[in-house]
Amino acid sequence: MPLIPEEPQIHESAQGPRATPASGRTAPTPRPVPGPRPAAPSRPGRTGPLRPAPPVQRTPRDVATKPAPSGPAAGAAAPGTPQIQLIPASVEGALDAAEEAVDLLLDSGRAPGDILVITTGEQHPWAAHELSFGETSYWAQHDAGDDVFYTDATIADRAASRPVVVVAVNGGSEAAAVSALPLAHSRADALLIVCGDPQRINSVLGAGV
Repeated sequence: MPLIPEEPQIHESAQGPRATPASGRTAPTPRPVPGPRPAAPSRPGRTGPLRPAPPVQRTPRDVATKPAPSGPAAGAAAPGTPQIQLIPASVEGALDAAEEAVDLLLDSGRAPGDILVITTGEQHPWAAHELSFGETSYWAQHDAGDDVFYTDATIADRAASRPVVVVAVNGGSEAAAVSALPLAHSRADALLIVCGDPQRINSVLGAGV
């Protein structure tokens, strides 16, 4: 059954010198002002250039201001079956739509580690950045489950299930989309959000995933 597109929802005070008492007693000698403290030695670490921070680091927001993406796009899901939501977007805008969906989820109180994002075309900048340090380090972050994890359709089968999976159909071959959507459905425990062209997505999901 085709999905119906939805819109994504410092006071410092100084004390002057003490006046000499009227009795004639000598005022106490002011204490010497301590000089600057020596700089602390730098911590030992790896030699060579420092690893730059990844381009995206997701954290929960302090105040929830927007509702989580949800809706009756696919009707009420059966127990154990993720609900599916379609967010219409062009190929060029699919990744931005996925980012907005992630923001809404975090605003609603979802933990970053609850979310997996899969791209069918160009990799998300975070994934490309972390993969430059090697697959071992990249997948270790996935296994830690502390943050939103970004991957692409060609290697997404290694990703474990998470409560929410967001798919950005941002290009790639038809085969990439055809394989990514059923895989994403199998990895989503509660909610599957698909961002892309509705006609293309429905043609893939037409037989039901």
